[in-house]
Amino acid sequence: MTKMKKLLALMLALVMVFALAACSSGSEETAEETAEETTEETAEETTSVDITTATEGVLTMATNAEFPPYEYYENDAVTGIDAEIATAIAEKLGLELVIEDMAFDSIIAAVTSGKADMGMAGMTITDDRLESVDFSEPYATGVQVVIVPEDSAITSVDDLFEGGYTIGVQTSTTGDLYATWDLEDTGLCTVERYNRGADAVAALTSGKIDCVIIDNEPAKAFVEANEGLIILDTAYTEEEYAICFSKDNTELSEAVNEALVELIEDGTVQSIIDKYISAD
Repeated sequence: MTKMKKLLALMLALVMVFALAACSSGSEETAEETAEETTEETAEETTSVDITTATEGVLTMATNAEFPPYEYYENDAVTGIDAEIATAIAEKLGLELVIEDMAFDSIIAAVTSGKADMGMAGMTITDDRLESVDFSEPYATGVQVVIVPEDSAITSVDDLFEGGYTIGVQTSTTGDLYATWDLEDTGLCTVERYNRGADAVAALTSGKIDCVIIDNEPAKAFVEANEGLIILDTAYTEEEYAICFSKDNTELSEAVNEALVELIEDGTVQSIIDKYISAD
């Protein structure tokens, strides 16, 4: 009996050892699986969008910082509506935003050549531009207006179509395009082109030209800074602003556009616009 009891005790001990080993192995496997799943989930949450940019980890925006309140200098930094929207987009994509200031008519070339990832400068979608670049969803509405001296014979946009005037515009802007199509190409008026809107306004104040066609927001700033100028009550045209991209980088344009749409839908874009442009 004693030998039998010892044998049973030994067998019971062995069973317990195997059982503990099995439990331990199962626990380790479960812990490993849980850790792997957690790691995978975390990686999925933190991995940035798989896109190619001109500089790795950077979203480069080409602009012309002569277009307040959309882009302008505050001290040494470019700020404004477009700069803030671009910053919000870059944050969504896990990228650092870098803004490159250049002449307006150089923006599309910078984008198509790959030197910049996108162009954002109060830029309107036009058929001509669509031949070279793709555009995002529109994010803001602009109005082209006419600046004239207070004593000008031009009292409405219709007067321009009577002909005989010299019109100032910023090169390659939609003000330039509309003045060219509607008034210069038809032989009604002469169009003088300037690198900056401020240069066109300076020509107007010195009497070299009869009016300036430009976006309403910078127009208000120019009129406030130059006594004796007014904006006509009738707008020249209305337009929508969008971001331009190279046709060769659809992954980037889709990712930026998706981020932009989310920012529009959650009210971020409108809050940025309201920060710079009053409802009045």
